[in-house]
Amino acid sequence: MKKSFTIIWFLGLFLFSCSNCGKNHQISTLIQIKGSDTMVNLVQAWAENFMKKNPSLSVAITGGGSGTGIAALLNNTCHVTMSSRKIEGEELELAKSKKINPKEFIVGLDGIAVIVHPSNPLDKLTFKQISDVFTGKIINWKDLGGKEGKIMVISREVNSGTYHYFKEHVLGKENEYTENALLLISSQAVADEIAQNPNAIGYYGMGYLSPNQKPLAIAKDANSSFVTPTFENVKNSTYHISRPLFFYTNGKPQGVVKKFIDFILSDEGQRIVKEINFVPIR
Repeated sequence: MKKSFTIIWFLGLFLFSCSNCGKNHQISTLIQIKGSDTMVNLVQAWAENFMKKNPSLSVAITGGGSGTGIAALLNNTCHVTMSSRKIEGEELELAKSKKINPKEFIVGLDGIAVIVHPSNPLDKLTFKQISDVFTGKIINWKDLGGKEGKIMVISREVNSGTYHYFKEHVLGKENEYTENALLLISSQAVADEIAQNPNAIGYYGMGYLSPNQKPLAIAKDANSSFVTPTFENVKNSTYHISRPLFFYTNGKPQGVVKKFIDFILSDEGQRIVKEINFVPIR
């Protein structure tokens, strides 16, 4: 898996000169995309294939988190926001005040995997147990039926869409992450930390799954079925921590931005979604 962090991939040799790049009709030869770290590798794969077909066009991709991408759209510093969460009410109000009209596209599906070190004997947890771990109510693996050992909680940082989705849908809106959680800037950083720490637990988009981490089966409660984050389980909505992945543009996309979005929503573009271990929308 390629390192993502907040690296900018300049995929092309063209310069970008646009004083108001949030407006699609002002694009010259480069599409500027910012936002979700979860989506960086997927969007990079789309961009590489798109540019092979359109060598006169170029795409620049910046991670940094969904919140960063949405802020960029509202500040006219990108053409497209990639986001692993839906744009929020306060952001829409700010957009309205700035005369920005966010147009939403669902471009793929993702399951958030709760992961541990491969040596960890645990293989399943309920939502309540996960919430108790990530809020600091449970701090030792033995309290979950595991071996003696202090739990190391790994989380994405606060600007991450995955951070907010996990908090809202797993921890509960009223709950906060434990102050002892290690907040990391990227999904790859979470993966790397889990791979080297037998007592760690974390989460990331299933596109980052590798043999170096073990995904846990998840259940709504102790009386429900435990389900793993697999392609089929996300596709049929039986995995409970699933979500859409979004693109946002300022108004209806035009020109090369429309051409790029049409490509990613095409059969070819959706095949790439599956190749990168996410779930296509059809």
